[in-house]
Amino acid sequence: MTRNPELETASKEYLIEQTNMHPSMRPLDMIKLCYQAALGSEHLLRELAAAKRLFMEEFSAVTNGSSRLYEKISPDRCRVNLFAWKERGLPPEWLFRMFAGSASMPSGTDAEFRRLLKEAGLLCAAGAMPFSCHDWENELNTYWGAGGGAVHHSEQYRISEHPAYRLVCTRFIRLFPLLERMAKLDQNNDVCVIALDGRAASGKTTMADQLSLILGAGIVHMDDFFLPAPLRTAGRLEEPGGNVHYERFAQKVLPKVAQTKAFSYRRFDCSKLDFGDTQEVRASKWRIVEGAYSCHPFFGDYTDLRVFCDVEPEEQLHRIELRNGTEKAKVFAARWIPSEERYFSRYQIREKADVIL
Repeated sequence: MTRNPELETASKEYLIEQTNMHPSMRPLDMIKLCYQAALGSEHLLRELAAAKRLFMEEFSAVTNGSSRLYEKISPDRCRVNLFAWKERGLPPEWLFRMFAGSASMPSGTDAEFRRLLKEAGLLCAAGAMPFSCHDWENELNTYWGAGGGAVHHSEQYRISEHPAYRLVCTRFIRLFPLLERMAKLDQNNDVCVIALDGRAASGKTTMADQLSLILGAGIVHMDDFFLPAPLRTAGRLEEPGGNVHYERFAQKVLPKVAQTKAFSYRRFDCSKLDFGDTQEVRASKWRIVEGAYSCHPFFGDYTDLRVFCDVEPEEQLHRIELRNGTEKAKVFAARWIPSEERYFSRYQIREKADVIL
């Protein structure tokens, strides 16, 4: 397997950071950290109902712990602290769904786990661990002698640190400020509508899918309201935000999006320039309207929260090229990105957002 020096350096930094945060860490806790960083927590979800019951009991009982909402333990995984989640008034169901969704994602390898253990041993030899090399080697021998696998925290760590957390994929971290705002809406509204507007390749669709997983939300995609050919006049396309079929969105979506009942609409397939299949929007108290032009002023004030998804220009073009290829990236750069920017500027979409991500 090819070495990745950047990944190895990052892993080393996470191990050191955790020992600095938690000076009561013992060799057993370092083994657990390496195991989680490499292999995740899939073993905890073999019985989903039992895992949820255990989680809810632990969440209900937690009364102290870290006030840090999360601690990254690898480039891909973080520990979300139950006490901090509870302290912020965030619903436990949201965290459990993130945990379950993260556990179902592909995990690392046993080789990666062993590499992290080796890295921990080197740090120990360099005096960077809060325990001796002798204690580390003894714990490792005991661990492998017992067959390896997942382990619990040491008694000293539990007494000093009060660990109560769940492992979550780091790609969810971006949502945390938004979820805190949404938790306040959840207390007051029968239906909550969230609009995810923003620049191309800023992660709007991915974010909508993640929110759907966490909330059980129904999604409406603005790409389904591509402007049909008969309406694509020069005047319409010069209009800021004119290249979306906002009239059809107002007719087919606005009357239904603020209701909990399921509904559907016909998708407009821009690759065929014709209507395609039917898009079902599930019954839910949460609605996510995703895509550029979702905050078009033609729709009025239909949302409970406006989110602007941002990305730096160079990164934007890089992502578009990876996603769509070089030739289509040139079309985006020449046509679609300038069109979006006119819309953002004319209607101050970013400036009027409640949350910028």
